[in-house]
Amino acid sequence: MSGTSEGPAPAGDLVRPAVTERNLDTSSRTSAGTSPGPLAPSVPSVAPGPPSGTPAPPAVPDGTSLRTFHAAFATAPLAMAVVDRGGLVVTANEALGTLLGAATRTLVGRVAADLLDLASDTRAWHAYREMLGGSQARLRCTRRLKHPDGHAVWAQVTIAPMPQERAVLVSVTDIGARRELQARLRHLQMHDPVTRLPNRALFFERLSAALEAEAYEECGTGRIGLCYLDLDGFKAVNDTLGHRVGDRLLAAVAERLTRCAEGAGLTRATAPLVARLGGDEFALLVEDSTGTDQLADLAESVLKALQAPFDLSGQRLSLSASIGVVERRATGTTATGLMQAADTTLYWAKADGKGRWTLFDPERNAHRMTRQALSSTLRSAVERGEFALEYQPLVGLEDGGVHGVEALVRWNHPRFGTLTPNRFIGLAEEDGSIVQLGRWVLATACRQARRWQLDRPDAPPIFVSVNVAVRQVWDSDLVADVAKILAETGLAPRLLQLELTESAVMGSAGRPLQALQALSDMGVRIAIDDFGTGYSNLAYLSRLPVSVLKLDGSFVRGFQYENADGSSAHPNPADEVIVEALIQLAHRLGLTVTAECVETASQASRLRGIGCDTGQGWLYSRPVAPERISALLMSATCPQT
Repeated sequence: MSGTSEGPAPAGDLVRPAVTERNLDTSSRTSAGTSPGPLAPSVPSVAPGPPSGTPAPPAVPDGTSLRTFHAAFATAPLAMAVVDRGGLVVTANEALGTLLGAATRTLVGRVAADLLDLASDTRAWHAYREMLGGSQARLRCTRRLKHPDGHAVWAQVTIAPMPQERAVLVSVTDIGARRELQARLRHLQMHDPVTRLPNRALFFERLSAALEAEAYEECGTGRIGLCYLDLDGFKAVNDTLGHRVGDRLLAAVAERLTRCAEGAGLTRATAPLVARLGGDEFALLVEDSTGTDQLADLAESVLKALQAPFDLSGQRLSLSASIGVVERRATGTTATGLMQAADTTLYWAKADGKGRWTLFDPERNAHRMTRQALSSTLRSAVERGEFALEYQPLVGLEDGGVHGVEALVRWNHPRFGTLTPNRFIGLAEEDGSIVQLGRWVLATACRQARRWQLDRPDAPPIFVSVNVAVRQVWDSDLVADVAKILAETGLAPRLLQLELTESAVMGSAGRPLQALQALSDMGVRIAIDDFGTGYSNLAYLSRLPVSVLKLDGSFVRGFQYENADGSSAHPNPADEVIVEALIQLAHRLGLTVTAECVETASQASRLRGIGCDTGQGWLYSRPVAPERISALLMSATCPQT
């Protein structure tokens, strides 16, 4: 019997010597007239006893004990053999012969390393040779042996030194049943019980192995691809039909994904690995991918396969899936990085409308990473004083005077430079930091407006307009905050204007509406920002405590008779009609109107002609620091024509 792989020939010191008998007395101890008897195990001669007072030597087993030891060795259920320093089997028991499929007597004199395939494992081979040379260490290894009838025998080989005998004791244990049990347990551990697909642990094991340099340097394309899939609306199935139906649906989905993978693998050495990562998330791992086209085709086939309704014991269910697709070179790629990219791309697919696949975009991901970096430092940025306010004048179209200013927050980010509100206000609303930031903006703007008033005691004071998010109304006591800040700064309520977007104001009910009404009763002016871009529900205007409409700049651009550089432009008559009607309606309701994005003198002239009250835009000034506003207030008027 030999191992599955042939090892190198035994070293010179293991070449089989002439057969000798170990532990056998070859001298003839016969008395006169007696023929020599058969060979028997030798027993050392008993020397005369030691002198009185000297400790007696260890007792030597008698013939009965030796026969008992031999019988125990021969009948032991553990397969054993004694191997001499030359590497040859001196004696073996019946259990070893049974294990190796050979008669016990045929094992004596055989090279033990050949019987147990020790030479095929370099480390085990060297350790074994050292033991034959006298090392007192022990050796334990696992070998796959080939039985004469053709089946494999997994065995654990243990070799222990026998110093007094100048030999080693070899014991061999059949561990086939144990390995089979371990394999079954590993399969259960590495596979999902619902779909019978590889689970998250096995998926990451395969992914990590595929990303090791040795896996792609010698052969293959050196690339790797991943389709990360999430079922759309699966939670509703669990909630309405129960988890049993949900599990059956997952199993049916797994079958279709497996068929897609098998179809994709027909022209390749291996099919993509299909795994369930948890919940309703699946992954298809493509090793040695050939490019994005291959992954796109796989994603398309998956979406097509899932389009057909699922028939689950008479219940027909339809669902779709969103898939994030990533394909890249394996060099420099980590399992964590690949999964992060796939997860991000899956989120894009869902955000883009679900029921589709989306390919990873490095530029889009860079933007996402920037958003994440901003979001993680937004709250502490207020405490570090990284925000500042700039102000843009609100100019009366009739007299050209500065009636007020709009406060616009800027973030002086240490890494990304100066950021405008559109880069971070949405993030602040998402994580709730808009409350803290909004309170700081409100206090800083009111303090500055009061300073301008004190610097020009004889001139009419200007108002300051501050943008407010709806979440500030829900998550904080805005009325109390405004009252406290006005009291601390000494600014009159009529000199504060709060701007809310049209969609926020028009949808106001309950607490937000009560807060707006309380602020209006206090004397604070409420303005609807970007009017005309949202609901444009005119019925709300008569019921809301609004005093100002700010027309969106898209209407004003239709007034463009000439561009800012002096070239001619074509006006949109419809925009003029709409704006004129809105201005007349607002005036009939007692509201004032501000036009945003006024960039040319012709626009300002036309707006003035149809009765617009104030204008705001680059014609008058870009958003500037408070010191520039102070200088502007010292002049009598702003540009008109």
